[in-house]
Amino acid sequence: MSILIGYFSMAQNTYLNESADENEKIYQGGETYDVKIYPQNFKNKKPQNIILVIVDGMSLSQLYAGLTANRGKLFLENFKYMGLVTTHSADRYITDSAAGGTALSTGQKTYNGAVGVDINKKPVETILEYADENGLATGLVSTSAITHATPASFIAHQESRNMYEEIAADFLKTDINVFIGGGYKHFTERKDGRNLVEELKEKGYQVEKNINTIKSIKKGKLAGLTAAEHNGRIDERGDMLPVATNTAINILNKNKKGFFLMVEGSQVDWGGHAGSTIYVVEEMLDTDRAIGKALEFAARDKETLVVVTADHETGGMTILDGNLETGMVKGEFTTGGHTGLMVPVFAFGPGAEEFIGFMDNTDIHAKMRKLFLIK
Repeated sequence: MSILIGYFSMAQNTYLNESADENEKIYQGGETYDVKIYPQNFKNKKPQNIILVIVDGMSLSQLYAGLTANRGKLFLENFKYMGLVTTHSADRYITDSAAGGTALSTGQKTYNGAVGVDINKKPVETILEYADENGLATGLVSTSAITHATPASFIAHQESRNMYEEIAADFLKTDINVFIGGGYKHFTERKDGRNLVEELKEKGYQVEKNINTIKSIKKGKLAGLTAAEHNGRIDERGDMLPVATNTAINILNKNKKGFFLMVEGSQVDWGGHAGSTIYVVEEMLDTDRAIGKALEFAARDKETLVVVTADHETGGMTILDGNLETGMVKGEFTTGGHTGLMVPVFAFGPGAEEFIGFMDNTDIHAKMRKLFLIK
């Protein structure tokens, strides 16, 4: 068992071994996109829907790199309410994504590597499960495998983030409405011989692999498994994240009671691990466009809270130079791993004023749970 876990862990975590040459430290500038500022007129003091966007690996340097690259404009400018978040786990000053994601999903600190369990390896209810139990629709979207640490921490309960097949099986124990990300192999090429894709279909899920097919789906239960393991970089996957975000919102909004959706821009983290400014910028801009889709819906709907944060910072990134006219960003990295830097949190919509000042990552869960308008 331990040998198998180790093998799959190595296959899933190859991004940790990437490294950038000096040319990757400078983003020379590229295509930009228009940013819209949305009105902030909401129906209630509490939200019917919550969209949580986790920009894995982001702190202020990554954010400002993206802002510079898009010539001084991001959809994040729509957020009037913001704060700073501590990220340490139960056993380490430097958290990993599993413990960081679990703190956001459950409101409890746990040990590094834990997915949806406490320090004693006991399952803890997640915000997604809480929403489901109260009749709301639920969804997960990620550019990584959907079984990877951050999305897994919202739906699975396993003692190790490397238990990908066990995490995939946990999806079958829920009534999640929509999930879109990589990880097809964990549902099909399994040591227990189960074909979870067939089991998903038996439960009424539309199972699709192509994002162009996925974006045409308007209702029903959807399992979008867009890669065997992780989705590729932006030049390979295209606009998968904004499209998947928009698709998930449209399906979940069919539930009149409301919904919870977690969207992860996974690969800002991977750019930090690789020490690549180019990779970081590409992923920040892609995630910001997905945030734009969430904001567009929230401004129209007037009952949706959008929260944007990170699980931790990656790379110890700093910005040595930049140009707001050309979009050039020159970055440097102090480590190939995570750091203990605080990360920002932003909020837009009913209850957004709760997300200001200093807070812990567990507070984000507590605030979301308190605010949810359960009818």
